[in-house]
Amino acid sequence: MIEVEVITGRTIDQGKTVEEKFSEEYFNAVNYCEINEQDFKKLGLRDGDRVRVKTDFGEVVVYAKIGDVPEGVIFIPMGPYANRITSDDTDGTGMPRFKGIIGEIEKTDEPVKSVKQLLGVE
Repeated sequence: MIEVEVITGRTIDQGKTVEEKFSEEYFNAVNYCEINEQDFKKLGLRDGDRVRVKTDFGEVVVYAKIGDVPEGVIFIPMGPYANRITSDDTDGTGMPRFKGIIGEIEKTDEPVKSVKQLLGVE
């Protein structure tokens, strides 16, 4: 397990599929995190392995991919998986904090839940 800073953001694939939240395309666009190659190796991961991301706000299991992020940082596309680990507190701004969230990441054998399972509608 390693400590990481979690950042979330929009991606082209997430944006193209956001209107079809229960589609396979949307699932694939939002169900992963990008991890620095050195952190990927520290965790003993291979492309497609699953990781559990934990923050003070919750936890979620997602697929792991090597990404172009600094060591100690992970990126998760905005969506229901990122929402599980971000705070809903907006500090009066109307917008929650989507970047700079401190968390932990570890390899897991747990499955990645579908969007319906994650949202509790299945």
